[in-house]
Amino acid sequence: MFERLRARNPHPTTELEYRSPFELLIAVILSAQATDKSVNIATRKLFPVANTPQAIHTLGLEGLLPFVRTIGLYNAKAKNVIATCKILLEQHGGEVPRDRDALEALPGVGRKTANVVLNTAFGEPTMAVDTHIFRVANRTGLATGKTVLAVEKKLLKNVPKEFLHDAHHWLILHGRYICKARTPNCPACPIADLCSFKRKTRADR
Repeated sequence: MFERLRARNPHPTTELEYRSPFELLIAVILSAQATDKSVNIATRKLFPVANTPQAIHTLGLEGLLPFVRTIGLYNAKAKNVIATCKILLEQHGGEVPRDRDALEALPGVGRKTANVVLNTAFGEPTMAVDTHIFRVANRTGLATGKTVLAVEKKLLKNVPKEFLHDAHHWLILHGRYICKARTPNCPACPIADLCSFKRKTRADR
C-alpha cells in the first residue's frame, strides 16, 4: 500500500504554508475545522507582518483579529494564538518545544496538533489522525477503530517503520482527494485492490 502511495508522491508534506516550527504551529492551530486553503490565505498576510511569538504577542488580540477573520471560529483561535505566544515566551524562550506534553499544554493544541508539529516540523514518526486518516484507516482496513486514539495506536503498530514518517501525509492526501467521505473515487485509487471497503464506486457510475 505505502509503496504505491510513495511511488505517486515520493516527498509528501502538509499543504499548510510555513517556514519555521512556529509558523507551522500557528497554522495548525488556525486550521481546526477550517481548510488549509483558508488558513494559507490568512497567514500569507499575517506572517510577513508577525511570524514570531514576540511579534504576534505584541500585535495583541485586536491586532491579530483582522488577519484571521476569514477563518472559522476565528475569535477563539485568535485568543488561543495570543495565549500560546505568551506561554512560549515565558516558559520556552520563544521556541516551539519538541515535547508532546509541553505542546499539548499550549492553548488550542490537542494531541492531533501536537502530532502534526512533531512529525512535520521535527521529523518525529508520529501519526496525526484527522477525519481523513480516520476514514481511510477504517475503510481500507489498515487500522480499524472507533476512536481517534485507537486508530492512531493501530497505525503506529501496523505501518512499517520505513514509511512511518510520511504515512501521515500520504493518508491525509489520499482521504482528501481520492477516498472522499461521500463518494470515494475508487476507480482512480492506486490501492483499491488492497482495500477492504465493500461499497466501492465503479467507473460507470
